[in-house]
Amino acid sequence: MKPTEREIAEGILFTDYYQLTMAQVYYRMGLHEKTVQFDHFFRGYPDYGIHKAGYCISAGLEWLLDWMHNAHFMADDIDYLRAQTTRTGSRVFDDDFLKWLSANGTFDGLTIYAIPEGRVVHPNVPLTVVIGPMIPAQLLETSLLNHLNYQTLIATKAARMERSGRGQVLIDFGLRRGQDKGANAAVRAALIGGADFTSNVGMSRVLGYPPKGTHAHSMVQAFMALGMGELGAFRAYADVYPDDCLLLVDTIDSLNSGIPNAITVFEELRRKGYEPVGIRLDSGDLAYLSIQAAKMLDEAGFPDTIIVLSNNLDEMVIWQIITQIREEAPRWDMDAEHIIKRLSYGVGTRLVTSWGEPALGGVYKLVAVCDNNEWIPAIKISESTDKTPNPGHKLAWRIYDKRGKATADLLSLEDEDPHTMDRISLHHHTDYAKCRALDRAEISEIEPLLVEIMHDGKLVYDLPTIEQMRARREADVERLDPGVRRLINPHIYHVSLTEKLWKVKRDLVATLSESSQ
Repeated sequence: MKPTEREIAEGILFTDYYQLTMAQVYYRMGLHEKTVQFDHFFRGYPDYGIHKAGYCISAGLEWLLDWMHNAHFMADDIDYLRAQTTRTGSRVFDDDFLKWLSANGTFDGLTIYAIPEGRVVHPNVPLTVVIGPMIPAQLLETSLLNHLNYQTLIATKAARMERSGRGQVLIDFGLRRGQDKGANAAVRAALIGGADFTSNVGMSRVLGYPPKGTHAHSMVQAFMALGMGELGAFRAYADVYPDDCLLLVDTIDSLNSGIPNAITVFEELRRKGYEPVGIRLDSGDLAYLSIQAAKMLDEAGFPDTIIVLSNNLDEMVIWQIITQIREEAPRWDMDAEHIIKRLSYGVGTRLVTSWGEPALGGVYKLVAVCDNNEWIPAIKISESTDKTPNPGHKLAWRIYDKRGKATADLLSLEDEDPHTMDRISLHHHTDYAKCRALDRAEISEIEPLLVEIMHDGKLVYDLPTIEQMRARREADVERLDPGVRRLINPHIYHVSLTEKLWKVKRDLVATLSESSQ
């Protein structure tokens, strides 16, 4: 069966053109089978304008592995490449290279180490390490960045919303506002990052979660247009879904129509032996309306019904709503915490688009080449020191202080083990003048971060469930210093190099700088 256009576009050709032109150069120069190492990392936390993240949540690895497993060069792909021409009309790709690519253009020879999904991650620490022959390692770049950067970005946004909402139920409503099918990836990442459910039915089925949702304003509008009114719409919904009755109350007037009509229907449900779920507010001053809605529902005898808030929510809006409720609830003789604990949040546009920071600055850099069984560090020198990667065949560690809080991520050369060091020198990864030291007495735990995921193309790691990733995220976030978790102006988490790696980087930069003069 001939592949569809979409299958072609999302297969092995889901890459940038220069990956293929470089691959032919490597092949022509006999470098195509030389073992190399690429590191994938991001350079800075998402900056949303008025606020900034102090940590990120790793996500997207399983979908990348699925893509790698299925991606290969089909005959039609090779024919397409054969037809590419230069400006003068000569062919771009030669037959011998295309024949090699057809036979060897898979990812079967790669070994991958990664920080597992759901874990807290920081800038300049490799999230993913790819080791293997030059061509497949190079060809993986574009798809790896596409799969991992976006899901990490969305998982991070969801984690911030979850923390801001004090762990109350968070529901993804973003499918209609997502970037095409990227909205599916966003659902998965959001669940890893802290969302509890999604309205996306297909992804709910795939990931094993019950889909969530209520009804739209259009249902109420339709009943009103036909003369049955808002109350008629609510009664119809309750009649069809008596066990799951949650009503959108702001089509006309939340306080003077929607909530009174909802209470009428809730009383009718209770007389029939059912308990209503709650209401949803999608416009207006959500903090004030939450207080008034809670007061009205309490007085009507429905203190346990939930109040779902939606309408362009993000971590800062949620934080503002909670803050306002705490300030204003006593004025109405209401317990603020009682109101806050019954809130749930429907988050859509600002989650699925990572509102304020649309992309994660994740990069994929060559850091080492193996020649005669010896790893030779490789580096790119930039005028901006922040863009100079950390070279060499490395390991990554997380160091916890005596409180059990994460105090630094440490990069070392492969033959180094900080467990054996009585005193660990922590060198800043870009500013050579900055250094601090930790005595072993100041450290409660040193944890390796990178886990072998794939060995020579074979999966050697038990992929965790979404729930396991969520538990890992919760544990990691709790072990961050409160200042790092802060929504605005978070403390800077330390990412450091061992003295040995720092010297390798310093000397390599100096040598290459001198040779270029």
